[in-house]
Amino acid sequence: MTRKARAATAAPPTPAAPAPAGSPLSQLALSRLEVRNLATIRELSLDFRGGFSAFTGETGAGKSIIVDALGLLLGARANTDLIRTGEDGLLVTGFWGAEGDDECSASRRVTMQGRGIARLDGEVVSVRELQEWASTRLTIHWQHSAVSLLTPANQRSLLDRQVGEEVAAYTAAYRAWGEARARLENLRAGERERARQLDLLTFQVREIEGVAPQPGEEEPLSAELTRLSNLETIAQGAAGALDLLSDGETSAVGMIAEAIKAMNAGAKYDETSAQLQRELRGALDAVQAVVGELRDVAEDSAPDPEELDRVESRLTALGRLRAKYGPTLEDVVAFHAAAQSELEALNRDERDAGTLEAEVNRLQGEAVRAGETLDAARTRRAGPLAAQLVTVIRELGMPHARLEFRLTPLPQPGPSGLSDVTLHFTANPGEDLGPLADVASGGELSRVMLAISTVLGAETPAVVFDEVDAGIGGAAALAVAAQLGRLARERQVLVVTHLAQIAAHADHHYKVEKHVEEGRTVSHVRLLNERERLEEIARMLSGNTSEAALTHARELLGRRAAAS
Repeated sequence: MTRKARAATAAPPTPAAPAPAGSPLSQLALSRLEVRNLATIRELSLDFRGGFSAFTGETGAGKSIIVDALGLLLGARANTDLIRTGEDGLLVTGFWGAEGDDECSASRRVTMQGRGIARLDGEVVSVRELQEWASTRLTIHWQHSAVSLLTPANQRSLLDRQVGEEVAAYTAAYRAWGEARARLENLRAGERERARQLDLLTFQVREIEGVAPQPGEEEPLSAELTRLSNLETIAQGAAGALDLLSDGETSAVGMIAEAIKAMNAGAKYDETSAQLQRELRGALDAVQAVVGELRDVAEDSAPDPEELDRVESRLTALGRLRAKYGPTLEDVVAFHAAAQSELEALNRDERDAGTLEAEVNRLQGEAVRAGETLDAARTRRAGPLAAQLVTVIRELGMPHARLEFRLTPLPQPGPSGLSDVTLHFTANPGEDLGPLADVASGGELSRVMLAISTVLGAETPAVVFDEVDAGIGGAAALAVAAQLGRLARERQVLVVTHLAQIAAHADHHYKVEKHVEEGRTVSHVRLLNERERLEEIARMLSGNTSEAALTHARELLGRRAAAS
């Protein structure tokens, strides 16, 4: 079945809230989610619309499965427990933008073996790439994510989103100071080791330089050693050759000389004979030249002890270097260059140790100045940001709420600045402000989180809230619903809720239901029509669809219609 055909089988949608001009929803909103074999979902094809969408259902129906599915596209850990019992794996696919050429998709497959495949527009990517891509289009506030507000780091990050340049400048200055300080500490802590290394490198460099090896010199030296070691044999061979050529009773020189004389008469009358005679004379000259050289060889029957010692010593020295720094002379030369470079660096560190401390002090001063600039920027932004947040928080059913960012100086510069940044809060009149982590209830934390999402923005075109209404009810629930509606004017807002007041305020209402099919529990999600929505809100109010419950539900829906 095609995507269009499947979409046609859904219940008639309520009219979608139009996205404002220039809204990112037109191109980057989440348009569709397809899920297979995730928990109790066998197969799901769900179309999304702009504006505010609520997901409701009875306790245990699996309302948060939709959030789990979207979380997989955001790179959440893929636990095999999420795979539907009896299946080999699960698959989640999300579509963004209008169907057609502008539509893009992301998917995540997880198998029972723990393997997974992530894709963007059908191409395989890493989970990190999938996460980076999806995180620019979708933000999820999980059921317990408001607890993250309790950490000082997250409280500081809220304020630092307003002072990015100053944060970056301080981070760079602090890093430079830290690197110089670490280098100085290493120099001081490793003085004994550095001295040992200096001695070793100095010895190695001098040992190699003392021999001054030249790549390729061993082969001719080895040949010379072989010659010197066999001079007696060489001399005997030369003497034998001399006897045959010149010194014997019958010698080659004498016979050639006689041959030349024998041709004298004929050479006077025959040019060929004359030419041959000339060639014999040349041969005689050549033999006599060889005889001269052979005589030198024959007389050199014992090697020069100094020369033999020189060659043997040189080869021994080269072999010793190869054994320690080789295996080849090229390796020895390369080792020398590396050792020389390291020796120069150690000597440089030795010389720099005195000036490095001054450099550390200078960089510390730069970090402090950057930290003071950061503190000033944080202070400038803290008041206006807190005022914006308080305005929204008071609209969420806490009319007496107060909130402020406080900067507490640290004993020395830290990775994030010269001061800790903490949120202080109170929801009650006459009460002193206290650390948010100590004084806020779960419901108050949820509303502070909603205020932050509204004021600072989710930075993505789609925002998902999983049970943002935890711990609230009554007028506070109505205020939260109204705030979600306001946020939905600029963002696509998806909310999993158990409160009728919030569901009644949504532009679109989806219901999550469980059924038993062929002996297996199966969850379905469907878009409710007007009558079904009225009955669902009545059930959420009273647990039934009595006339009184339906009347109350009509009042809630009527209040939303009047507000819009």
